Amino acid sequence: MDSAGQDINLNSPNKGLLSDSMTDVPVDTTVAAQTPAVEGLTEAEEEELRAELAKVEEEIVTLRQVLAAKERHCAELKRKLGLSALEGLKQNLSRSWHDVQVSNAYKKTQETLSQAGQKTSAALSTVGSAISRKLGDMRNSATFKSFEDRVGNIKSKVVGGRENGTENLPSPTGSGAKPLPDHTPF
Repeated sequence: MDSAGQDINLNSPNKGLLSDSMTDVPVDTTVAAQTPAVEGLTEAEEEELRAELAKVEEEIVTLRQVLAAKERHCAELKRKLGLSALEGLKQNLSRSWHDVQVSNAYKKTQETLSQAGQKTSAALSTVGSAISRKLGDMRNSATFKSFEDRVGNIKSKVVGGRENGTENLPSPTGSGAKPLPDHTPF
């Protein structure tokens, strides 16, 4: 490439230098010369199109060089400022999350979920109150009172015998005079 192609004003004397990676990008101008002329084009039109194609390809190479120089400059500025790739990622995620939060879709979804949560909370509170009330009603019913009395009687028989000592407990053999022999194998 000639020096005119390298004269890129990037506000720095080092910005217009070619990088090795960008000079490796091939631009094949021989392909255009080898293809047969399209029917309906004159020789002059074909030459004009080939010249324009070469010019556009040269501009592409120049733009790639400018982009590479700008990326190097950007990386250098970030390095000097102490910004790492992780910081950039954090900033991008933070900005994206903020953009999501201010979007209309997010606001509508948030509002809908909030209303659904409030309605669910109210419904669960109502169900809990109804269950409490039903359990209270059931405890006051005659059936539950009868069941409670029977459990109380059984409990007093079992616990009452233990409180007074073991001699008042009925013997499993039916005779109260003879205690059972101890046949514990251990």
